[in-house]
Amino acid sequence: MHQYILFHKPYGVLCQFSDQQGRVTLKDYISVPDVYPVGRLDRDSEGLLLLTNHGWLQHRLSDPRFSHPRTYWVQVERIPTPYDLKPLGQGIKIQNYLTRPAQAKLLATAPELPPRDPPIRVRQTVPTAWLEITLTEGRNRQVRRMTAAIGYPTLRLIRVAIASLSLGELLPGQWRNLEPEEILQLRSQVE
Repeated sequence: MHQYILFHKPYGVLCQFSDQQGRVTLKDYISVPDVYPVGRLDRDSEGLLLLTNHGWLQHRLSDPRFSHPRTYWVQVERIPTPYDLKPLGQGIKIQNYLTRPAQAKLLATAPELPPRDPPIRVRQTVPTAWLEITLTEGRNRQVRRMTAAIGYPTLRLIRVAIASLSLGELLPGQWRNLEPEEILQLRSQVE
């Protein structure tokens, strides 16, 4: 029987079930056997993580050929203009590749989020802003590299959606099973 779990990964948790260095992993939160994360979030990123034992779905959501949207809320240093964000929508060169075009917009107000532990570093003379960025690919530290490339370093990064799934009311460290209608909708999106 296939299992599908939504997890709100807290800051500082590795997206794996074991670590020889004794760091905090998914095992510290999820005791369901034989489920694996679909994609990854860096240790210093937070937010929505899907875990499953359904190999076909995991492949469809992870393989870059089957692009699907992933949405992030990103707190950055300083306040970008729409002109500053334009390169993200066209694809931007980071490291040795050109990203796919992303959707990026400035959020009018900061989202209501639980505080991060530890909190981000705050510089009293440097304002911050929140962006919403939607990608259809997921390379290592891509969002952080994209915002740095346009001159707005990422301070906090939270994935809030994967395809039709959203973080919703899950608090950091909480998880829940997908509802049957969520599974059907997700499967129809990736077929």
